[in-house]
Amino acid sequence: MVRETTPSETEWLVMEVIWGVEGDITASEIIKTLKGTLDVSARTIRVLINRLLAKGIIQYEIDEKDARVYHYYAVKSKEACLSEKQERFVSSYFGGNSTLAVASFLEKSSLSDEQLSELEQLVGKLKEGQKPDTGGS
Repeated sequence: MVRETTPSETEWLVMEVIWGVEGDITASEIIKTLKGTLDVSARTIRVLINRLLAKGIIQYEIDEKDARVYHYYAVKSKEACLSEKQERFVSSYFGGNSTLAVASFLEKSSLSDEQLSELEQLVGKLKEGQKPDTGGS
């Protein structure tokens, strides 16, 4: 079994908080931010933080004034995690065949003419060797 190095679905919510701040954030601040969004206890959120540490996605520094306070920060970008998740998904469910994965999604989607046009532009840029801008809808 290959060791997981990306956030699980629930861990992803914690990472969204960490990625969303400039610099670092404490566990208490993460818990406060997720209160109402994630229906789990503070203890569970601390477990999620520890799992993210074990996966090497985040790291921490101990507070200079209070050794009980840890300041967490991301060492893996959101883009890197998304890329790994995509690769693992295509490998697991489509035998590594990206074309089959894309075709499957397209067949199951009801895309507007505008969205199809965006996809055509994306494919054109990929053919030209340009890095596509996927920040749209």
